[in-house]
Amino acid sequence: MSLPAYFEQGDGDTAIFLLHGVGGGKAAWVHNQPVLAAADYKTVAWDMPGYGDSRAILPCTNALLADALRTLMAHIGAKRNVLLGHSMGGMIAQELAALHPSLVHGLVLYSTSPAFGKPDGAWQQQFLQSRFSPLDQGLGMDGLAEKIVPAMFAPGAGPSRLAEATSLMSRVPADSYRAALSAIVSFNRLAALGDIAVPTLCLAGELDLNAPPAVVEKMANRIPGAQYACLPGVGHISNIERPVLFNSAVLDFLKHHFPT
Repeated sequence: MSLPAYFEQGDGDTAIFLLHGVGGGKAAWVHNQPVLAAADYKTVAWDMPGYGDSRAILPCTNALLADALRTLMAHIGAKRNVLLGHSMGGMIAQELAALHPSLVHGLVLYSTSPAFGKPDGAWQQQFLQSRFSPLDQGLGMDGLAEKIVPAMFAPGAGPSRLAEATSLMSRVPADSYRAALSAIVSFNRLAALGDIAVPTLCLAGELDLNAPPAVVEKMANRIPGAQYACLPGVGHISNIERPVLFNSAVLDFLKHHFPT
């Protein structure tokens, strides 16, 4: 397993691994990573395999993506590892926690869920067809990003933040986007939630249509001792849309459970 590309900032015994979603990359955390690093945490933002400067893996499965993350964690060699995963990144965090629980000391599961959609192969194929159809019709990642990113933000969100997220998604290779979605439609770690035994924050956005607050709260209720928080007035990408609000919630959790 080759080492994924990453950007490291800050120092400390606790490493915060920043795991982006299907439309992201390590640049998704530009408003968050410096703030966490300034609070004396080692921060590591990765490019998931197939994204940015990271080599793709074949087949692209949840287990192999988790193994790539494990390789990166071993390379960093921190005393404590906290996985902060957004959307698909939160699923990879759960996958790793289920497969290698001793490696994970804390979790921030942000705008994500413990299972993807309905446990129905026909539904999954329909979902993939709906997402892939614009690409099949020649729209390209630029056009796809312009089509779907606005719905991930709150109405009236700042245009510069929206443009930032749209640009980020437009740079994702189409093949990597297809592979990532094909992997997560089979994701289901619902049964493993009760086995999580580390401090966990389940973080939702009030206006998130992709991972609605009710889904995130229900996930928190299944994890022993988990904390649930809902950020007001934001959508699916609050770390870009309202970074000050997002950073405050994450730092409150980290400082309580992993003081520096």
